[in-house]
Amino acid sequence: MTIPTQRSLHGFIATDPDLHFSENSVARFYARVGVPQFRENPDGSTSELVPTFHDLVIFRKTAERAYEAFRKGDTFVASGCINEYPFERHGQRIVREEFVARHIGHNLVLTKYIVERKQATPPDPDLSLAPTREPVPEPVVGL
Repeated sequence: MTIPTQRSLHGFIATDPDLHFSENSVARFYARVGVPQFRENPDGSTSELVPTFHDLVIFRKTAERAYEAFRKGDTFVASGCINEYPFERHGQRIVREEFVARHIGHNLVLTKYIVERKQATPPDPDLSLAPTREPVPEPVVGL
């Protein structure tokens, strides 16, 4: 069985994010994002180049959560797809592209953050057949 994959994009939020709602109340997050570019030199070192800039959009509930979570300068990792769309400017037909993120999060390599997890609900005593969860032993360190 093949592992399902999507395109990914990682970079930084280059502009203040924007959140709009369509006539049908569908949330749309938009931000311009920068993608760092690097070149490997003949001596094995790496040189940082000028970043490229792109449009990032997110829809629905993920858009609302992204708008709460991301600010200009934040680094991110996103998966999704590229959408190309044509429009006219000064009589010229132009095709632009945007990255449509389905999943997005802060880049763990560059961002320190705290995860807030939902508290586990206590088991229902009426469910006597519910599976029990064995405690996981602590790992032994420094033998």
